[in-house]
Formats: sequence, structure tokens, C-alpha cells
Amino acid sequence: MKVGVYGQSNNETTKKYINLLIDILIQNEVTIVFEEKFYNYYKATNSKIKHDTFKNYSDLDKSYDLFFSVGGDGTFLRSVTFVRDLNIPIVGINTGRLGFLATIQKEKLNDSIHSILNHDYILKERTLIRATTKNRNSELNELNFALNEISVIRKNISSMISIKTLLDGEYLTTYWADGLIVATPTGSTGYSLSCNGPVISPASKNFVLTPIAPHSLIARPLVIPDDMKIMLKVDSREHEALLTLDSRQITISNYDEISIEKCDFTIKIVQLNTQTFIKTLREKLLWGEDKRN
Repeated sequence: MKVGVYGQSNNETTKKYINLLIDILIQNEVTIVFEEKFYNYYKATNSKIKHDTFKNYSDLDKSYDLFFSVGGDGTFLRSVTFVRDLNIPIVGINTGRLGFLATIQKEKLNDSIHSILNHDYILKERTLIRATTKNRNSELNELNFALNEISVIRKNISSMISIKTLLDGEYLTTYWADGLIVATPTGSTGYSLSCNGPVISPASKNFVLTPIAPHSLIARPLVIPDDMKIMLKVDSREHEALLTLDSRQITISNYDEISIEKCDFTIKIVQLNTQTFIKTLREKLLWGEDKRN
């Protein structure tokens, strides 16, 4: 078995669990390839062990059986930019806080890794979303996709923006707001949820449009089929706005047309047989924690 390993070097909690992970993998004769920057961090904590490294997507190929993401949800989202369309299943190990996307909680690392090495898991496919701009922004040439959401938000903190929105070429509305989120089912439990968007099951073939602090009482989140093409045109007093793709952001100019649609590839996430989306909702969002239940 061959696996890639990526994590965040600024997380002190990671040290203990990355060493435990590597010990288990070595004991089971797994070939380990580290992301280069993370490996330099790891060597500082365990200089006796030597491993191969990769720098980016072009260094990976379909010979990898798994890709381990060690950290929080942000680390997991960055892992997607390495894996992309290679169909390498991602295993999220949560050493952060919420860890909604994680396969494994750090307290159960030992048993969970052994379950995965014994192929005691299932693969879940997750839809991605992508953006292009009429002005062909060069920053979208390579990384134009997101697992959670694509958002248009104001760049200046003092004024709203207007976002003209069309679905499959038909005018929907113009949002006056701080911004607009277009979220996948995976992202429905993230930024969109904090703006009163609905929770959508990962298997649902939908996107949700969620306005951010809209200046209208009737502007509400809208769930649409994921085969719809979304077109946004932004107008801002500052003549610029921000286009964000998960944790990445670029500046766009006034009246640039942003096209958003389903990506032509999916991401595979490793899910333990003991963990389901419903169980994750109960545990992470504390559903059912009311003592009356």
C-alpha cells in the first residue's frame, strides 16, 4: 500500500498524532510519501525516519491508495487541491476543533487506522463546484474548484454589493447583501449554515444559494439542482469584490460575469463503517443533546 500524507505544521497537537500514525503505517509496511513542507516539519520532531516527498498535484498519480489529511477541516479542503481528479480517497484525521469532514477523531486514531488498513470502510463521493469568469482571471486557470462553497463577498467592510443572479440563463433576482454563497451539500454544514442555510445530505444532487446578511427580509436560501448553471454579476461601490473558493480568494472587478457549475470530477472520502452522516450531525452539531430528548 502507498499513501500520501499532508498536514498543517502550525498545529502543535499534530505532533503526537502524526508520530502515532506513521508508527502504525510503518509497522504495516505501508509506503509513505509526505507533502514536502509538512515533511520538513515532521523531520524536526522525528529526524531518524526518511521518507519520499511530493510538492504538488503534478507529483501525485494513481499509484496512491490513500491520501491522509492531518489537521482540521481547512487542512482537508487544502488536501483536495492536491488530489483533484486522481480519484485518490482522502482520509481526514481531525487534530483540530470541529473536524466535520474528518474520517477519524484523534482519540480513536489507533483503532481507526487499523480498520482502514483492513479495508473496513466505504468510499463516499462528494460533488465539487467550479467557477470561471468572463474576464478569464489567471488565478482561476488551475484551481477554479471548491469542495465546500464558492462565494462572492464585499471587499470593503463598509458597503453592501449587488449580485445579479441568473439560473440557466433566466434572471432570478439581484441580491443586495454582504455577499452570496453557492454551497455544495458538503459545504451546507459550513459557511452556508452559519448564514441560516439548510443542511443538505451529501448524496443529494443539489446546490444552495445562501445570501450573506441580505438587505431584504424576503431574501432566503434557495436549493437548486446541481446541473443548473449559475451566473453572477457583481456591482460594488469599491469597483471590486472578492471571489472565494473554500479558503482561497481572488479579487474580481465590477461587472465581471462569474459562471458557476458542477465540476466534472468528484472527490472520494473514506468513511468508517461505524460513522454515518446522520451520526456526524448528532455528534458535531449536537443534535439531540436537549435533555428533553
